[in-house]
Amino acid sequence: MIRNSFRHKVVYSIACSLAVLFSLGGCSRHDYKSEADERVYRIIDQKWQDEFGSKVNYRVSDVAPSPNDVKIERAVPACGILTIPQAVAIATAHNRQYQTEKESLYISALDLRFVRHDFETRFFGGPGVAYAKDRNDQAVEFGAEFGFEQLLANGAWISTRVSAAWLDILSGNLRGGLTSVLSATIIQPLLRGSTAKIAQENLTQAERNTLYQLRVFNRFRKIFIVSIISQYYQILQQFDAAENAGSNYDTLAQLYELTEKLVEGGRLQRIELDRVRQEKLQARDTRIETQKVYEQMLDEFKVVLGLPANSVFRLDDKELEALKEAPMMMPGFSETEAVDTALLRRLDLANSTDGVADAERKVMVAADGLRGDLNLVASAAAASDRAADVITLKAIGEEYALGLDWDIPFDRVAEQNIYRKALITLAQSWRSYEQTVDTVTLEIRQAYRDLQESSQRYRLQAEGVMLARERFDKTSLLLQYGRASSRRVLQAQQDLLDAQNAAAAAMVNYTIATLNFYRDAGVLAVRPDGMWELPSP
Repeated sequence: MIRNSFRHKVVYSIACSLAVLFSLGGCSRHDYKSEADERVYRIIDQKWQDEFGSKVNYRVSDVAPSPNDVKIERAVPACGILTIPQAVAIATAHNRQYQTEKESLYISALDLRFVRHDFETRFFGGPGVAYAKDRNDQAVEFGAEFGFEQLLANGAWISTRVSAAWLDILSGNLRGGLTSVLSATIIQPLLRGSTAKIAQENLTQAERNTLYQLRVFNRFRKIFIVSIISQYYQILQQFDAAENAGSNYDTLAQLYELTEKLVEGGRLQRIELDRVRQEKLQARDTRIETQKVYEQMLDEFKVVLGLPANSVFRLDDKELEALKEAPMMMPGFSETEAVDTALLRRLDLANSTDGVADAERKVMVAADGLRGDLNLVASAAAASDRAADVITLKAIGEEYALGLDWDIPFDRVAEQNIYRKALITLAQSWRSYEQTVDTVTLEIRQAYRDLQESSQRYRLQAEGVMLARERFDKTSLLLQYGRASSRRVLQAQQDLLDAQNAAAAAMVNYTIATLNFYRDAGVLAVRPDGMWELPSP
């Protein structure tokens, strides 16, 4: 009977303790994901700068989009025609690399959130239960400890805790009751790590890393959008080449019928018809090949957009007509002005510039690490005891301590190495910055030359199409009167086909060169719908 009562008491005591433990922290339904998302995007929104462009399409896929985000399904429009804005919107919503870049931005802000937490009040604690038995005594002890700790901006560390224990005597000579302890400790560095800049270095670097990642993401957005638009135009160029190849075959088929009649009428030799027939077969082969290349490029574009590979759609060929009708305009500033603008606005260069400042801070931190440790340590504790048979609480002790903890820097080999590496890293950062400046300058100069060349080639090729068409019309007319051979007509038709393809390529290259120039100059901005625009002067 006594044994059963003992067991029930032990089981009841443990159950009560576990119930308290679970109720305090083990069974809560806290939405940690939503809380993390809210804190992360609060950080990102605060750090977003106007020079980055519109604050859109930057949230990870499992987070509710921002009000300005372009919402578009992972599907082809019902009409089966995919426009450039639709392609860009689908790509920013579903492209795999774009999703990875958004996740990298999220993780950077998440890391910052964790570093910031070091300077926040961090609570800890919880209950516990234990059963003890020896030769004479049996007891169950319930305990609980709660407190907080915090790192201050000046490097000081504070910790406070309250602990209580209740000893429940089951049998023996022990004396049960409640014991509680209140303690607090403060550690203030006086030498190494004693300044706010040193104490907050990890936080400062984490803050800057998030800003850097924001710049990386927005630089990527510009590059990505230009690449999508460029690929769109290149596919249309191939589509135009396939159309030209089809038209070329149809023209040669008509030329074959005309030549056949002229041969039957005795106005041309049979060899002329054989020559045309051979060119007709070659034109058919070219048409098949260009169509295959077009379809392959379209399939690859589906993967880039994040669409299913078996999606069926075509691009809007009116975009090529719009390019033909658009006036050709060169930038309203010189190459030197473009370079100066890029050096001020390029986000990757801004990161390189700030990287030098980071390296300079690391030298300062490493130099501080060569000093000795001298910490001011203050602590206080108060304890109380209430016996099971005593109603009032009585203090059993109070303790206070104040002292210095000094670590003389006898061994600083590790710190010496860190300091020397920091100096070398600083020199490397300067070289990296100078190289980035040179790279940006060369990119702008190259982009400017490409734009000038492509504009000139576009004008020349457009004129070449007109001349090639006139030549073909004239030689075709001469052939009908027997004053020109089929060879001349075939050559004129081939020259017309080459001129048409060259003109389309020059037009697309000019458009892409324009996009690349404004992107590299740092003046291309991203609109809310994901498309690009130039800032107002």
